[in-house]
Amino acid sequence: MTAVVEHEPTLREQAISQLEHKREFHRHLTAYVMVNCLLWLVWGLLHAAGGTWFPWPVFPMMGWGIGLTFHAWQTYRSEFSERTIRREMDRIRGETE
Repeated sequence: MTAVVEHEPTLREQAISQLEHKREFHRHLTAYVMVNCLLWLVWGLLHAAGGTWFPWPVFPMMGWGIGLTFHAWQTYRSEFSERTIRREMDRIRGETE
């Protein structure tokens, strides 16, 4: 019973940290969508006014999208299971012996 009580604060801190990471990712995603919609609107207005035909907003979308993808991967990747960790430790022990 004592072990469970001792681990509660760390589990709570882990849960709060994970929720904060998810909140930050959702804010990042919202900014990405809003800014890129604005960029496409500007491009559309310029194109309609006889301006440039080249879809230049693709470049900021791709660059920022790469960063957003890494942010999503960092936020939602799964942790290693205890079984996977033990299997790797056993493999390493076998190589050193």
